[in-house]
Parts: sequence; structure tokens; C-alpha cells
Amino acid sequence: MEELFAIFSILVLGYAFGSISFWGIRLGSSGVLLIALVFGHFGHEISEIIRNIGLIFFVTSVGYTAGPVFFRNFKQKAWVYILLGLLTVLAGVLSCLVFLQLFHLPTALALGLYTGAITSTPGLAAALEATKDHLASIGYGIAYPFAVIGKVIAIQMIPKILRTDMKAEREKLAKNLKPPKESKRKNRKFIQIDQIGFFSFSLAVLLGLVIGAIAIPLPGGATFSLGISGGPLLAGLILGHFRFVGRISITVPQNTLNVMREFGLMFFLMGAGTSAGVGFVETLQKYGIILFLLGAIMTLVPIVVGYFIARKVFKLDLLLALGAVCGGLTSTPALGVLISSSGTDEVAVPYASTYPIALITIVLATQMIGVFL
Repeated sequence: MEELFAIFSILVLGYAFGSISFWGIRLGSSGVLLIALVFGHFGHEISEIIRNIGLIFFVTSVGYTAGPVFFRNFKQKAWVYILLGLLTVLAGVLSCLVFLQLFHLPTALALGLYTGAITSTPGLAAALEATKDHLASIGYGIAYPFAVIGKVIAIQMIPKILRTDMKAEREKLAKNLKPPKESKRKNRKFIQIDQIGFFSFSLAVLLGLVIGAIAIPLPGGATFSLGISGGPLLAGLILGHFRFVGRISITVPQNTLNVMREFGLMFFLMGAGTSAGVGFVETLQKYGIILFLLGAIMTLVPIVVGYFIARKVFKLDLLLALGAVCGGLTSTPALGVLISSSGTDEVAVPYASTYPIALITIVLATQMIGVFL
């Protein structure tokens, strides 16, 4: 009963706080994270299963939304998204290495700050596995809150600074991402298990969990897996792309996807916030405000570098660039606020195009630093 009370109190207060406008900027869904941090600081806990279900629902919805145009878009610009994902991640990795040397930080603490700064749970898991040191979790907890809020603000500030005509940008995005035609299937009858799409959505989740559990061996005895974030995302992309298996429809209505995406994002942020809130103040007092500042810099550097490369080097339109940068940061909250602020789900396509290579690069880089430094 206490946990249920905490869950819905966080949701009510978080949505209310996120709706308040500060100089034209709304925290939106990240208001839930801030309220969850406070609840976590005062000892309230949210079960890990709730956070994981939230993450799975969110990334599966994103995959399904992006699936119909993902593979065509990726085929056209594959090298752009691959390079953008790599360079965005490497910008953050280099800042981590610089701070590790300049401030003589323990490797585990530096990696924790880095993975928190890019809000990468798989990266934190890789850091813990490579270093066997709980300092990684402490660093993650210090950098994580600003990382979420900083990205949310940055994603909203960039269009405002540029005085963007969002309607025109949505039209450009829609022109770039044309869904495939289904003329051959128009007159065929398909079996639909349920009208809401829960069967198909659950099938994608189940397939994603299987994919995410596959362990790929790496040099030095380490392993890599897509986990509960990458696996369901990939499964959603695949099922969203094909949409039919023989005569059986595996489509999910967009209204269902919208609800599941918002539901998932809220529960993920709630779980992540209460976890990060435990001991947050005490950790800052013990290790000093400098760690918070280093984490903030490691958050901002990849955003600036990724956006510059996307816009100036690869000449991507604004929403394509912002979606791809969110993917390069593997940032679930940033994508959530970009969907809300841009007014279109299609920004999930560049996100999904950049996300896989960024995720793999983060895990590999974190493991290499943890093992060799």
C-alpha cells in the first residue's frame, strides 16, 4: 500500500511540476524524475520491476513507431547514423578520459560519472562488471539527475534559440520519412487477435527479451548483450516493419503505442529517480560539488558535438538531427520530450537509427576503460 501511494503521489506531483513553464521551457515528463528524486531521498522505494517494465514498454513503443520507415531510412543514410552514433559517444568518452587524468579520479568513479552523464544503464552495468567497484554506482547517481534535466532543457532550447518554425520542420521530416505503401494488401483479409494490439505488443516484448538476453563474447572474457533496452527496441522495429506474419496482423494502433510509450516513460523515470535519490545529498557532501560539475560537462559535450556534426557536417534537418542526437546519447527522457515538443512521433526514426551503434559503443568503451585503466 505504501509503494502504491508513493507511485501515484509521484505521478500527480511530477506531472503538475512538469507542466510549469520556466522562461518558456517545461520539464514535462522529467518533472516526474525530480519528484522521484525527492521521494528517494526520503527513503521511498519503487520496485525495480516497475522501472524495467516502464523501460521495456517505452522502447518497444518507440521501435513499433519507427519500424515502418526505419529500415528504408537507415539504408539511405546508414553511414551517417553509424558515424554520428560513434562520434557522439566518443566525444563523451574523451571527456571522461580527460577528467580521469586531470583530477586523478578512481576509474570506477569516472566511469560512473560518464554513464550517469549519458543516462546509460547498460553502460553502468558494464562499468560495474569491468571494475568490480561500487564507486561506479555512486558516480552514476551524482551525474544522472542533471543529465536527464540538462538534456530535456537542451532539446527544447535549441529550437527556441534558432526561432524554429516547428510546423515547417515537421513537414520536412514527413517528406524525408515516407511510410511504405500497402497497395498489395488493401483487399486482403487478415486475422487480428485483438483490436487494441496488446497481443502484438506483448509478442514484441517477449521477442525483445529473448534478443536482449543473447550474450555476445568480447575480448578479455567480457560479454555484450542488448539487454532490456536494446532487445525490445530491435523487436519493435522488426515487427513494426513487417506488420504481418502470413495472414495474422501484428500491427499495433498508434493510439495504443502513444499510451504505452507515455506509461513506460513515466514508470521508468519514477524508478530511476527514486534509485538515484537514495544517498544523493550525502554523496555530494562526501565527494564535493566538483563531481557534479564534471558530470554536467560530460552531459553537455556529446550534445554539442553530436548536434554540430549532424547539422554542419551531415546537413541533417533540425528534427532529424535532434532525434539522431537523442539516439547517440541513448537518452529515453530526451526522446520523450522531443516527441512532445516537436509534436510528431516520427523523430523516433532517427533516434532508433543511431541508438544501436551508440549503445554498443558505450558498452565497449566503458569495458575497455574499466579493464585497461
